[in-house]
Amino acid sequence: MTSTGIRLHAPEPGWSIKADVVVVGSGVAGLTAALRCEAAGLTTVVVTKARLDDGSTRWAQGGIAAALGEGDTPDQHLADTLVAGAGLCDEEAVRILVTEGPDAVRRLINTGAHFDTDDEGDIHLTREGGHHRRRIAHAGGDATGAEVSRALVEAVRARGLRTIENALVLDLLTDADGRTAGVTLHVMGEGQHDGVGAVHAPTVVLATGGMGQVYSATTNPSVSTGDGVALALRAGAEVSDLEFVQFHPTVLFLGTDVEGQQPLVSEAVRGEGAHLVDGDGTRFMVGQHELAELAPRDIVAKGILRRMLEQGAEHMYLDARHFGADMWEHRFPTILAACRAHGIDPVTEPIPIAPAAHYASGGVRTDARGRTTVPGLYACGEVACTGVHGANRLASNSLLEGLVYAERIAADIVAAHAGDGLHARVPAPVPHPETPAHPLLAPEARFAIQRVMTEGAGVLRSEESLARAAEQLQRLHTDARDALDENGKTAEPGVDTWEATNLLCVARVLVAAARLREETRGCHWREDHDGRDDGDWRRHIVVRLNPDRSLAVRTTDTADFPPTR
Repeated sequence: MTSTGIRLHAPEPGWSIKADVVVVGSGVAGLTAALRCEAAGLTTVVVTKARLDDGSTRWAQGGIAAALGEGDTPDQHLADTLVAGAGLCDEEAVRILVTEGPDAVRRLINTGAHFDTDDEGDIHLTREGGHHRRRIAHAGGDATGAEVSRALVEAVRARGLRTIENALVLDLLTDADGRTAGVTLHVMGEGQHDGVGAVHAPTVVLATGGMGQVYSATTNPSVSTGDGVALALRAGAEVSDLEFVQFHPTVLFLGTDVEGQQPLVSEAVRGEGAHLVDGDGTRFMVGQHELAELAPRDIVAKGILRRMLEQGAEHMYLDARHFGADMWEHRFPTILAACRAHGIDPVTEPIPIAPAAHYASGGVRTDARGRTTVPGLYACGEVACTGVHGANRLASNSLLEGLVYAERIAADIVAAHAGDGLHARVPAPVPHPETPAHPLLAPEARFAIQRVMTEGAGVLRSEESLARAAEQLQRLHTDARDALDENGKTAEPGVDTWEATNLLCVARVLVAAARLREETRGCHWREDHDGRDDGDWRRHIVVRLNPDRSLAVRTTDTADFPPTR
């Protein structure tokens, strides 16, 4: 796969540093990969968009799923994951996850993470949607992500890994052979590394997280603007399954006019026995699925939305008043505090909830070792599409995927450096002064994109809504492209314009894939194509960016999922 030659409009790098490996992102996936590479003697640099602990990992409330409990097995975990993935999981990728997962969690504990334990000192395991066993390890009640992030950040600092914070990655650098040669990035407030610069390295690991900010309401932090997927597309990499955006069923409803990151009400609350009810107090998930409120997330989100549409309501309720104050304070202190901060006391009243964008099951296509279709470029965590999640992620598999596949990536990188002597060579990036710069959007375009996506490509989709979204997104793209092509004008380079441009890139791909997939599967719900079509659509939609900035879209069989290079 060769580079498109497309890059963001940005100043030329004013500074540079060298490394063996550059890891972009500081969540569970990025820091795990960085620690493993550094431990093997590779000079490793971690680049992160905000602070080290500001990514999506620290917002994870539920926990890490792994077959750690008595009577549980990797095969049972495999079965639950395949059911949730609605026929599109790569079974070998899932088998890797569930078999290597328990030991990966134990290594995380050895790194310094502390999980909640029972009276006997064993890890306390709970249950979430789609799981038939209690296999969710949690920390601080509902603060698992914060504890995982704390442990990894402390390990990174203790090992003295070089980190560059407040750095937005811009584009991939390549050498004369088309192999990865590092990244360009923009840094704010790093003294000698201020402004646009470059990290030259023969290996790049993308662990940039998700793209939830493409929607008006999301559980994702403000930094989740799809930067890694957009960079990979401009570099010529393939992305897959971007239509499968998981909408978390139970997000605290703050009003239809509230945009941006919204407080999550963890699936673990339902795992401990909370009920979904409508305004009359009627449980509506009973009878819709054998697991009722603990059905996979796509089923619960659809059940909530159906009831909202039937009753003309803006939200439903999660009722856990029967927990009592003590359980709320000790098991779910973070959620309790968030609810009370918004004037809701779940001890005495039901919690108003509605679905919101949560997790991208698709992303940059990788093989079982995290390699993308661009030599030297790896991806792990939410930015990647390993084949584990299929059409719908099983609850609490995301932190586990970050752990397992980051370790596999590090092992592959270490082997490649040892075998090819990559640590001894300094990549020489090929300058591309004549290549086309990607036109930039004005910062306010971000809100236009979010509205278009929420209205046209949200939980409920149709050909009409998706066609309208595609037209509106294409207009934004065309206006920016024509302005640049005709008179060289583009929005002023900066974080806000780069983020808006990245959001438009991933939005266009998501809508194109969602429009092509004429069925309802997993978290992709087409109201004009009710039901799953295994005859025509047990396939993946793969997209890449052409040099003229148009999209090349194709489908591939599930058996062909791991990309060939």
